[in-house]
Amino acid sequence: MLDIRFATGRGASGAVAVVVPSGAPSAALDLLKLGPADLAECAAFLEDVEHSGSAGTVHSLPRPGRRPSRLLFVGIGDGDEAGWRAAGAALARSARSETSLRVAVPPETPPEAVRGVAEGLWLASYRFRLGEDEPDPLRRVTVSLTATGEHAEALEQARAVVTATILARDLTNMPSDRKTPAWFARQVVKAATGVPGLTVEVREPAYLAAQGFNAILAVGRGAGADRAERGPRLVELSWRPRGARRHVVLIGKGITFDTGGICIKPVSGMKLMRKDMGGAAAVVGATLAAAALRLPVRITALAPLAENALGADAMRPGDVVTHYGGITSEILNTDAEGRLVLGDAMAYAVRRLRPDVLVDLATLTGAQGVALGKRTAALYSHSDTLAGALAEAAATAGESVWRMPLSEDYAQEIDGELTDLINSTDIGAGSLLAALYLREFTGPLRASWAHFDMSSPAWSDSNDGELTKGATGWGVRTLIRWLETTTAETAAAVPVQA
Repeated sequence: MLDIRFATGRGASGAVAVVVPSGAPSAALDLLKLGPADLAECAAFLEDVEHSGSAGTVHSLPRPGRRPSRLLFVGIGDGDEAGWRAAGAALARSARSETSLRVAVPPETPPEAVRGVAEGLWLASYRFRLGEDEPDPLRRVTVSLTATGEHAEALEQARAVVTATILARDLTNMPSDRKTPAWFARQVVKAATGVPGLTVEVREPAYLAAQGFNAILAVGRGAGADRAERGPRLVELSWRPRGARRHVVLIGKGITFDTGGICIKPVSGMKLMRKDMGGAAAVVGATLAAAALRLPVRITALAPLAENALGADAMRPGDVVTHYGGITSEILNTDAEGRLVLGDAMAYAVRRLRPDVLVDLATLTGAQGVALGKRTAALYSHSDTLAGALAEAAATAGESVWRMPLSEDYAQEIDGELTDLINSTDIGAGSLLAALYLREFTGPLRASWAHFDMSSPAWSDSNDGELTKGATGWGVRTLIRWLETTTAETAAAVPVQA
């Protein structure tokens, strides 16, 4: 990660970035400690390029043989946190060839601006590496600011969240020939080792069979004879600070690769299926960040892990599975496997962990992308309060969600003839039906449950703002903002909508 620090003074031997508010380019000139001739040159340059100050817009003024050697004028828009985040991301790319960068900011810059610009710089400079690779030249960014304790705290908040998001990106980007359920579990254990207050339990196939996690086992059956490495797992990562009065359970879908099983996907549908554990990566990352920030809320992250593969023992259409807790499902589509593993984990959470709030994240359906596109996750909840808090957290964090209806008109479509439920239908409304299926496992927590279908936002096809091409780590930032700001009242159950 970049070394980001605060310092006062000029220190302008390399490149200098100057923030430009929307519609006020002259304000940038007040931050430059330059002579009249240089200031006149900068004013003429800003007028010539018609710098609007819009968030993330960068114009570069080379100054060979002078100090600073290059000036980067970067827009912060209206100066909200999102504008500063966009500015940081733009600078990470524009200054990638520099060895150092100083960012000139107004003396009254608030802490949330520091958090935004730091998140943008760190997230946009991310690159996934399988092996040794030459790092980018840019290693240090200095923010010219007399920092208060609040500024320092904002920087550390950004660091914790970005570190967790990078872990989620790394886990998701990892090719699935290496990313077995056992490998994923080892990464969680490694990340949590030595962190006070964190514990990890890894439940292996024998335990899952003895305890009745039959859906997780069914999904993982086709992965082959190498059960020690490719067999399913249930990872439970717990953050339990002293004095915590609320308990939140986060559950993430962890399909380390999805062929579709016997209902096999086309090649085009399998190319990115290493991302099908993005939900599990997000809940693990959020819990690690919560521990790093010492958030005063008890959190349990559950990651049901399996590889949905073809094999002689793979589950078949028409098979019946009995979930943990007793609900039965008829398998009509082996490519609707995510809801199966989530169902087991959710039933376990309700029966054994008894949380106050239950939130799940899953790269669950292609229908989510059809409805909302590549950047916006679908949010389902019966609680207006919980849904509103999560949506507000997502907006603040820079991740987009849209609340979708949990229409009772479709509830009967998942009723089975031989079983309680069927895992797939052909009537459309795929994202909604998946949410209704998961709802059946919430028990008394129905009014304190939220579900994110985040299949498309888990992956970016190109560099875009703070996102880099590949895995986005979607959900870590939203969950942490929610956990930071939500109150006991937010978590309280509210009446189910009519």
